[in-house]
Amino acid sequence: MTPVLCIGSVLWDVIGRTPAHMSVGSDVPGHIIRVPGGVALNIAFGLARFGVGCELLTAVGRDIDGTALLEEARQRGIGTAHAYVSDDLPTDRYMAIEGANGLVAAIADAHSLERADDKILTPLVDGRFGTEAAPFEGVVALDGNLSEGLLGRIAKGPWLSAADLRIAPASPGKAHRLAPLLRMPGATFYVNLEEAGLLLGARPKTAADAARGLSDRGAARVVVTDGPRPAASARDGVVLTATPPEVLVTRVTGAGDTFMAAHIAVERDGAEPAAALEAGLQAAAQHVSGDIAT
Repeated sequence: MTPVLCIGSVLWDVIGRTPAHMSVGSDVPGHIIRVPGGVALNIAFGLARFGVGCELLTAVGRDIDGTALLEEARQRGIGTAHAYVSDDLPTDRYMAIEGANGLVAAIADAHSLERADDKILTPLVDGRFGTEAAPFEGVVALDGNLSEGLLGRIAKGPWLSAADLRIAPASPGKAHRLAPLLRMPGATFYVNLEEAGLLLGARPKTAADAARGLSDRGAARVVVTDGPRPAASARDGVVLTATPPEVLVTRVTGAGDTFMAAHIAVERDGAEPAAALEAGLQAAAQHVSGDIAT
């Protein structure tokens, strides 16, 4: 099958975790790890676990960190030949603090990806994956770490006009960047309840309310998660809901990316919408419980 193109951030995650509840100013013991991350790479890792072929369209630096990230991806069977490797931009990074009360704070430094701009999309117009006259028609996982300007141009440009486009905001702080993409006819949005509210300019009470609201705004399909509470998907006026399994939460970073990867993978195998929603929630539950290795 045509590989899934994972477009967006590939970087190093530096994550501090503690079993203690944390608030502003907390100073507690815990563990600090560094693992490969970034929304596009996390989705690619998830797809690879399901045996789905994928290619990265991203930007990394021609440095030790970038070389190591691409090698990690290759070792897991992910294509890296079309990634943009910059001689003058450093590899991006992400830092997060997680406590017993969930994600306390995070900072995403994806400035190199933003500065690379549409160079990462060159394979979509130079014949490797498509041209302006014959755009790529396969599945694309796109994340909101791209610059706001580039996302706006994607909504109007040739690159992804014919794709089965799957979109993730990357974080609530970047959800607004996706607004120009809302009316793309082939797009599916994967958002949590907070991100959905930011796109709507309101505070929906449930995932189902959020899914209906984004559909009314023109989104072709929407999938909304809400932590341990029921998730929802909406398409063509039909709203489905499902409740995540109850698990002990040991980590939160990457859960949404794992959900999205599982949802895409099982749909490629022919799963119906309700089954795909359940599969995504099951995979995310396994991730947050620590049953899926990073």
